[in-house]
Amino acid sequence: MARKVVFSMFLFLSVFVPTMVGQILNPIKWTTSISVEDDGTGVMSFSAVIDEGWHLYSFEIPEGGPEATSLNWEKKAGIELIGEPVPNKKPHEEYEPTFDMKLSWWEDAVTFTQKFKVNDMAAGYAIEGYVRYMLCNDATCQPPTNETFKFVKEASGLSQPVKVVVEEVEEKQPEVATVANNAFTSDQLWKPVDIKNEGDMADGSTGSRSLWYIFFAGFVGGLLALLTPCVWPMIPLTVSFFLKKSGSRGKSVRDAVIYGLSIVVIYLVLGLLITVLLGASALNALSTNAVFNIIFFLLLVVFAISFFGAFEIRLPDSWANKMDSNAERTTGMLSIFFMAFTLTLVSFSCTGPIIGTLLVEAASMGDITGPAIGMFGFALALAIPFALFAIFPSWIKSMPKSGGWLNTVKVVLGFIELALSLKFLSVADLAYGWGILDREVFVSLWVVIFGLLGLYLLGKLRLSHDSENKGVGVFRLFLGMISLAFTVYLLPGLWGAPLKSVSAFVPPLYTQDFNMYGGEFVEYGDYEEGMREGAKQGKPVLVDFSGYGCVNCRKMEAAVLDNSEVRRLLEENFVMIKLMVDDKAELPEPVVVEENGKEVKLRTIGDRWSYLQRYKFGANSQPYYVILNADGSLAAGPVYYDENVEKFVTFLNDGIKNYKK
Repeated sequence: MARKVVFSMFLFLSVFVPTMVGQILNPIKWTTSISVEDDGTGVMSFSAVIDEGWHLYSFEIPEGGPEATSLNWEKKAGIELIGEPVPNKKPHEEYEPTFDMKLSWWEDAVTFTQKFKVNDMAAGYAIEGYVRYMLCNDATCQPPTNETFKFVKEASGLSQPVKVVVEEVEEKQPEVATVANNAFTSDQLWKPVDIKNEGDMADGSTGSRSLWYIFFAGFVGGLLALLTPCVWPMIPLTVSFFLKKSGSRGKSVRDAVIYGLSIVVIYLVLGLLITVLLGASALNALSTNAVFNIIFFLLLVVFAISFFGAFEIRLPDSWANKMDSNAERTTGMLSIFFMAFTLTLVSFSCTGPIIGTLLVEAASMGDITGPAIGMFGFALALAIPFALFAIFPSWIKSMPKSGGWLNTVKVVLGFIELALSLKFLSVADLAYGWGILDREVFVSLWVVIFGLLGLYLLGKLRLSHDSENKGVGVFRLFLGMISLAFTVYLLPGLWGAPLKSVSAFVPPLYTQDFNMYGGEFVEYGDYEEGMREGAKQGKPVLVDFSGYGCVNCRKMEAAVLDNSEVRRLLEENFVMIKLMVDDKAELPEPVVVEENGKEVKLRTIGDRWSYLQRYKFGANSQPYYVILNADGSLAAGPVYYDENVEKFVTFLNDGIKNYKK
């Protein structure tokens, strides 16, 4: 998954701005009610209104994923439940590559009802419990939270319908918790700190970086397509077409510019048409859909075999001939457009897999911008050379002639397509849990593919349709060396090396069966224990509020915390505490605290750490990083989700400097 995690301005304003000013996010509003008929049959309703951009996980979540929504009963005096709680609508389902599973959730609003039967209407009843739930959006997750409810009917000799009792949460931002019989807060370490948001890293710059990446990827794809046997020979034909059509130098330049713009428009419209027909969100869903990834894997393998020379894939000749004849018959701008369209059809067998891979990657942004930018980059790289050769036809003499080198380019693209196809198979493998493409298997296949590519470029491996090679040129020699060097770089990955430069392609490290690179850096899972160790070693303490079901926590760990410079600073200068706010292990006994004017019962270890984050720091989103002094006071932070390593290093250095003061 992919894959996989880009922020819009809406998300920046609705998620990060409240976080930056230290507010506790409250993106859900609960309403509970009960009604009982004369015959004792009743229904309890639990309605949730969810803020835009957030989602509430459903009742059915696979083990190892985020916490599912559940109804929990602490008292059911005088009633018997009938069946299970029933939601008023089906949850949305989607494969989440970060969790390696299909997840389901509700958005906007949902109501689920629980039927019951009163044993004796005159005797009354008492019902108490809580809804336990977890909320996430594209940028952050909240820890599992409890919404308590209580319905009571006193004993009475009367037999009459019970009036509806409604409990509704006030529409206001939660306040920082206050202490009520709380054994945790007696220690100085739990004392609330004054958050000034120093070192805040939520700058929302990810989106612009991603757009530049998509554009660059499209541009490189266009340059690769230009060097294929389907496209390169078209350049002399194009120049010949313009020489016959043009009557003056000025007209030649104008026609060449129109031709280049036509190529850009055709490919841009093609990409947008596919996106609009399917829908940007649907295309994004397809990019993480297991069946789609299997199909795309097979297509890329077929294209790779075609590039290796086993057979040729191309559109019917009649299509290209029709467009070519239209270009010859028509005049003016229309003839130029038909010529550009002919190029698109003729080059399909080489450009098709490149465009397909690009669209899948660009669509992961979730809106129409990604495919548009990607196809613009691709078309621009393809159009510029054609336009320049049409403007300066004399350059055609300096062009390398078509020949065996074009076949070499095609074979090289075949190796690259074969390597990329494994990425799509990996997504499907993770979705279905086959376990056939674990990390070391994936890396092994890449070692073989790029090793063979290096040997091919150096002339040590030949295919049946290759022309006889009398020697290896300098450029080909360097490409062969690069491919073999990349192969050597991949080898340590067989034993668990991070391989950060290709981490977006290879399966996650947890699928690695054998890992020799596991560090010995200790992360304490208990707040008090870690703080005592920090005081003992005379080091500042980095507290990481995380969660098993936190997508961005995993991203931060891979992109930032595993960085060599960050790792060195942590190992040499810090004691690290990682507190999982969704840890389901139960406390020895529940602890009651007062929060927002109501009693809250902490039942699990995750509840305890979530309450610590709310009470001490006034926040409830993850990931969340703070650096503390030995007495629990703030040394630096807080810091939120941002994959900028330099900013995180600055945050750590600030913590070291302030601690020494």
